[in-house]
Amino acid sequence: MAKRGYHHGNLRQALVDAALELIEAKGPEGFTLSEAAKQAGVTPAAVYRHFEGRADLIAEAARQGYEIFADVMQHAYDSGQPSALAAFEATGRAYLAFARKHPGHYIAMFESGVGVNRTPELAAAAARARGVLECAAEDLSRHIPPEKRPPAAMFSAHVWAMSHGVVELFARQAPGRASPFPPEELLESGIGIYLRGLGLIPPDG
Repeated sequence: MAKRGYHHGNLRQALVDAALELIEAKGPEGFTLSEAAKQAGVTPAAVYRHFEGRADLIAEAARQGYEIFADVMQHAYDSGQPSALAAFEATGRAYLAFARKHPGHYIAMFESGVGVNRTPELAAAAARARGVLECAAEDLSRHIPPEKRPPAAMFSAHVWAMSHGVVELFARQAPGRASPFPPEELLESGIGIYLRGLGLIPPDG
């Protein structure tokens, strides 16, 4: 592999890119800082000019992941306008698409054990991503009969949990587990049942 990053004045990003590849190949606990340094084409000592340890390197990978994730979710939300329902459903599909397209980032964000509050920058990026889904939920919740209307944050948390569960169980090829249906169908049917229960979709819709 050609050395990259260091000779172009961007060692920090080269290390993040190396970490993402190693996370995808070996998991967040399956590599050392020395391996990341070697893959980036620098000495292990050079890593510590930018990161205090592996957790900080993974935290930066997660931060970048949340920034991409927020952009993907925002694009999905915008694509569904002006229909609040279409925008909301699009954000669920975007969750699956992100997990498939950016597995290294996804693992760093959700499976590494690095908390979103490890750095202020990571916390801010995670909040921006969460805010897109909450905004979509708030738009849609205005159409729910008042007596059935959950708080928008709860509404979005339900769909986030459903999306995350489908990804974890069926979209990331968990060992020994095969989905009986395409993950997109599982998610859309689950969201459909949920929205019918809230009165947002007619029983035969």
